[in-house]
Amino acid sequence: MKLFSRKVGEGKPLIILHGFLGSSDNLFTVSKYLATQGFSVFILDARNHGQSPSSSEHNYQVMADDLAEFIDAEGLENPVILGHSMGGKTVLQYAQKYDNYEKLIIVDIAPKFYPTHHEHIMEGLNAINIDTLKSRKEAEEIFSEYVSDPGERQFILKNIYRMDDGFAWRINIPTLNSELENVGEEIESSKNIDKPVLFIKGSESSYIKDGDFELIQKTYTNAQLIVIDGANHWVHATKPKEFIEAVTEFAL
Repeated sequence: MKLFSRKVGEGKPLIILHGFLGSSDNLFTVSKYLATQGFSVFILDARNHGQSPSSSEHNYQVMADDLAEFIDAEGLENPVILGHSMGGKTVLQYAQKYDNYEKLIIVDIAPKFYPTHHEHIMEGLNAINIDTLKSRKEAEEIFSEYVSDPGERQFILKNIYRMDDGFAWRINIPTLNSELENVGEEIESSKNIDKPVLFIKGSESSYIKDGDFELIQKTYTNAQLIVIDGANHWVHATKPKEFIEAVTEFAL
């Protein structure tokens, strides 16, 4: 599948993949700063997200293949690849199958299985009738019954965009509903990875728990972990300066 992408800057190739229900828009500001540090930054929309095509499939095998197709199409040699959450698992799956990369950066996710925990979000999205929606305020009011945190609501509802005759989604809700369990699936290790891998954890996030890194190191033998103080799961949004510094120091 040919993914939608944006490019900023010139220099060492750095590919960035967003998380579940996100898009390249979420990481564009951070990418512009990284571009000033000597990178050509490629920000991708995953399948069924943003401006990339929709599909009935949504799992890490096909998303890793999408990434490989993009790298081949761009003619990139040994890029640094960064992924947040779902994007991080996509990167880890890619590394199990492909060798065309120099370093990996995995943001606030581990290869382990995560129980499905997005059901209330999907219920809320399904409660919004996009065909009859009159305003963003109406969507906010409906969605607030399912997601209480205002920041999380705003982040997810960025997936609504206005057209001449109303509104539409930038996410493929039917497929993400049916494939939801795949988002938390384990990335099984068929081989050990000895290239450098940086795991970045937000101190206020519970996605990477005590003891997870010991298990990570069994497969990713050249891995390191840094914790960014005060950051939640969306490390790049809550602590952008520290995030950019960590990425630049490791990737260059």
